Amino acid sequence: MDFLEEHFGEWKPVSRYAGIGWLCFYFLFLIYAATSRTGFLFLDYANLMIHECGHPIFCVFGYTPMILGGTLAELIVPLLCAGYFFWKREITAVAFCGFWFFENFPYIGTYMADARAQELPLVGSGDHDWAILFGQWGWLAQDQKIGGATRAIGWIGMLSVMGWLAWRTYLSAQADESARVEQTTA
Repeated sequence: MDFLEEHFGEWKPVSRYAGIGWLCFYFLFLIYAATSRTGFLFLDYANLMIHECGHPIFCVFGYTPMILGGTLAELIVPLLCAGYFFWKREITAVAFCGFWFFENFPYIGTYMADARAQELPLVGSGDHDWAILFGQWGWLAQDQKIGGATRAIGWIGMLSVMGWLAWRTYLSAQADESARVEQTTA
């Protein structure tokens, strides 16, 4: 990690209250996500717009990338935002973008698992991206397993982001406490 700090600088400290506040927000969001029966969360409305924009953006690369482009856009946008805030060394912003990135996975997994049944309401042409893709790749019979694994990745990722934010908040609090002790003894 020293390598990264040499090139990007140290992380900006996060206050204990900001870190705890964000962790509480994420915890409440996870409760909301876990208790949702639809599998479509309020944040997914924004993700859906990004998804739909991804199809025409990736259409220049051919039919399959165009179909995959919606999901790619859902993942690339939060990664680009996370990259920007990583460069700026903003802990809470990187955590938010990381959480947003992984928050996409449960719904993507739900969409994947629906490839054979095609019961989810769709926008646009009504073509089911994952039914098309899994059909092309010969994976249609595995839609439930792939979808379940994708949802699990999302949950593990969101919890990992929360763990990272808690760790960075703790380190910031320790550094703040050390600086306070030094000022008192000086």
